[in-house]
Amino acid sequence: MTTPDNAPVSFDALGLPETLLSAVKSLGFESSTAIQAQAIPPLLAGKDVLGEAQTGTGKTAAFGLPALAQIDVSMKKPQLMVLAPTRELAMQVAEAIESFGKNMKGLRVATLYGGQSYGPQFQQLERGAQVVVGTPGRLMDHLRRKSLKLSSLSFCVLDEADEMLNMGFLEDIEWILEHISTETQMALFSATMPPQIRKIANRFLKEPEHIKIAAVKKAKANIKQFAWKVSGINKMTALERIAEVEDFDAMIIFVRTRNDTVDVAEKLERAGYPALALNGDMNQAQRERTIEQMKSGKSSILVATDVVARGLDIPRISLVVNYDLPGDNEAYVHRIGRTGRAGREGMSISFCRPREMYSLRHYERLTSGTVETYELPSIQEIGKTRIERTRTEMAAIVAEKDIANMREIVEAMANESELSITDLAAALLYQKQLKQPLQPKEDPKPRRETRERNDRNDRDGRGRKDARDNRGNRGDRDNRGERAPRKPKAVRNDVDWQTYRLEVGKEHGARPGDIVGAIANEISLDSSYIGAINLHDKHSFVQLPKGMPDKSFKQLKRVRVRRQVLDITVSDNVASSPRPRRDNDKKSERGAKRAN
Repeated sequence: MTTPDNAPVSFDALGLPETLLSAVKSLGFESSTAIQAQAIPPLLAGKDVLGEAQTGTGKTAAFGLPALAQIDVSMKKPQLMVLAPTRELAMQVAEAIESFGKNMKGLRVATLYGGQSYGPQFQQLERGAQVVVGTPGRLMDHLRRKSLKLSSLSFCVLDEADEMLNMGFLEDIEWILEHISTETQMALFSATMPPQIRKIANRFLKEPEHIKIAAVKKAKANIKQFAWKVSGINKMTALERIAEVEDFDAMIIFVRTRNDTVDVAEKLERAGYPALALNGDMNQAQRERTIEQMKSGKSSILVATDVVARGLDIPRISLVVNYDLPGDNEAYVHRIGRTGRAGREGMSISFCRPREMYSLRHYERLTSGTVETYELPSIQEIGKTRIERTRTEMAAIVAEKDIANMREIVEAMANESELSITDLAAALLYQKQLKQPLQPKEDPKPRRETRERNDRNDRDGRGRKDARDNRGNRGDRDNRGERAPRKPKAVRNDVDWQTYRLEVGKEHGARPGDIVGAIANEISLDSSYIGAINLHDKHSFVQLPKGMPDKSFKQLKRVRVRRQVLDITVSDNVASSPRPRRDNDKKSERGAKRAN
């Protein structure tokens, strides 16, 4: 049936047990979505369900809650299995089910996907997971290995079935479902219902209740849509300008991969715009803490991928930036739908390369709206914004603080030095704006390696090997798109070195260039005065000139590399194998010291 009425229904009215109701309420859910209200009752009654609803409508709770209601936690065997098309979605579904079942003592959830070693997955299954969430390929592997046994399976779900079809999993799905008892209750959820999916439903579902939730266009009323044509400067610099000039309450930035969430958040933080990353590698507690920081106003910039942002409800978000365009047009609607909530006005800005501009027509059709051209703030506008912000800050200090003593000191300094009050004020202002100039200079053209990285990353989002190889023999690059260093320069040999310990290492993704850039920028130290760097798993050792001033030492203790606080301490260890000076060390410094 197609529901014409999307009026919310209280979870209390759906027949769920108290353990699940209390968990749902503690997560902030008050009323059910349309798919939840329509699907939960028949699933609780033991019926099969064929659900047709858009992505982001709450399907995980629609099948997860009634499935959990039927699980016997005393039985240490798989009773619920969920098939998901991607690792990211499998992790998201598993996290959601764990949060729904947090009051079910003894509940265990196993997440099975490719790209992870089998050891941890074997352990999850051996410990008696009652819920298994996985991708088709890895589920097949475990079934063949006999590590996954489905004899006690009572509930099976196909989530995002059309996406699995698009990814070529149709035969795998059929193979898996053939290993399931015909008595197993089934639920199939899909945004669309192509013939192949309907064929699977007809074959494996028993007289299913067909629930179809009409698509809802969300974007037109409250969201102003813009697109910036990427040209002249790189996307990171453009993002920094937007973060500085646009008047937003909170902003969410969408990128393509989990690694990009961390990379972009760290670059923003180094540039003076504190940001949080949200990705599928985070556990539920980290995710909840991050979202709470955004909701409470402790943080105002979030960098996320599509999957983890599904269902995200943070009313403060007034600006969405599509740093990377989504892989499909529907995802665009869900992305910009994170803003313009609760009757507020929202704004979205999409970064489009020339070859991507055609996508804008699809976005306009989907949202029944218009995507206007976005003019990136100029360097002059950046300067005006900084000057006005500084003037406002100073005016507030004059109005709210007792500065009589400071005024006397300034007047005395003026009298004793024969300097004018204006000169002294200008000197103090000059000192204040050293890290972020009030009149920044225009960036030169993007560095060659930055332009090539952006082109490569936007090519198809999968880092295609053939495209990389066709660039010719121009030096290897690492996964951040930087050219392999050339022409090493020697470390200074006229320095009395002291070894220091830093609480960041390989496990955090740190590289020598990250440490050089952070230290050189924070205390204005020429990189030739940074000696050997030895990276270990969870910490590092670095050589710096002996007798570091206390002020510099305290500054470095607070510096972050790869989102880890350095917490620098003097060490008795000796950092060996002095680090050769490389061109990309200088790049790290220059990149960290950019005005924008």
